Amino acid sequence: MADWQSAFAELQRGAEEILLEEELIAKLKEGKPLKIKAGFDPTAPDLHLGHTVLINKLRSFQQLGHEVIFLIGDFTGMIGDPTGKNITRKPLTREDVLANAETYKEQVFKILDPAKTTIRFNSQWMESLGASGMIKLASSQTVARMLERDDFKKRYANGQPIAIHEFLYPLVQGWDSVALESDVELGGTDQRFNLLMGRELQKGQGQRPQTVLMMPLLEGLDGVQKMSKSLGNYIGITDSPSDMFGKIMSISDDLMWRYYDLLSFKPIEEIKQYKEQVVAGTNPRDIKIALAKEIIARFHDEAAAEAAHHEFIQRFQKNAIPDEMPEFNFVPGDEGMAIANLLKDTGLVASTSEAMRMIKQGAVKMDGEKVVDQKVLLTSLKQAVFQVGKRKFARVTIA
Repeated sequence: MADWQSAFAELQRGAEEILLEEELIAKLKEGKPLKIKAGFDPTAPDLHLGHTVLINKLRSFQQLGHEVIFLIGDFTGMIGDPTGKNITRKPLTREDVLANAETYKEQVFKILDPAKTTIRFNSQWMESLGASGMIKLASSQTVARMLERDDFKKRYANGQPIAIHEFLYPLVQGWDSVALESDVELGGTDQRFNLLMGRELQKGQGQRPQTVLMMPLLEGLDGVQKMSKSLGNYIGITDSPSDMFGKIMSISDDLMWRYYDLLSFKPIEEIKQYKEQVVAGTNPRDIKIALAKEIIARFHDEAAAEAAHHEFIQRFQKNAIPDEMPEFNFVPGDEGMAIANLLKDTGLVASTSEAMRMIKQGAVKMDGEKVVDQKVLLTSLKQAVFQVGKRKFARVTIA
């Protein structure tokens, strides 16, 4: 295992807060493998780069010789995490949870070493806890304590309902730490209350309390809101190499450094050199290309990263239309086919309202020419290439 000073420096990288730093240092000085826990509720079938911020930190612990426990919250997923929500979250079915959990297991091993990773499901101990055990667990905390949590406090103040089962979520997450006897738990800054609950419950059970390491929430492509599928500002780790490349190249130069800090595996000194190169006159685009290729290689391979780079140059730097794209044939109605419906039916946009908005923004082209009329009706097209934004193309025939 690495000496504690270098290990602590690596673990501090990108971290928002460590509670308590002196505890983590003391544990590292012991020179023994620590149990590192991070929990993920399988609420969706795929992960995005925002999720990998925590997984990357797990990898750091793993490489330092510690035991990594990737906890899949198949039990908590059926409660629904209320964190950051102003309404009660819809619970998932058991079938949804298990199906999503399987895809999680496949995806995390693109970052973690499967031989050094323990996958656990919290239903293993929560189901055996039983009703009496759950009541006993609930009795360890007060309603006043639960209302200290920011989102509960806001909902209560605004007269918005809080379901009783939502109070159970932080208790169950905390009990996971007891069941696993975790030394360190990782989580996002929005999980502070839940993470600290683990410390409280461990103390109540006579265990040494876990150290809490909180990572920041990664901003999405807009650079403002956190990365989220529902907001459409995400990069999925199962995205195609070309989509990944295009999305990463679309982020701002300032956001690029944030992504380097939280997503790159390059040494801190190398990133520092990149920053010095930009100050000296290097185009930030070239540094961004290096980031895009690193991430694509991680989730695909080096060849895919090189191919995506080449395609990007051909398509965007030389304004070329790709050779391969989806093809569609439509039969128009009596009055023709509305452009908004065409864009939606080809999958270039998610809805007709988005189609209207993209046309208004000048982001829609037909055979390289901007479409300006939102209400145009197309009666026939021998063949035309429609483009939305920089990366979406479709070849359409109307007859």
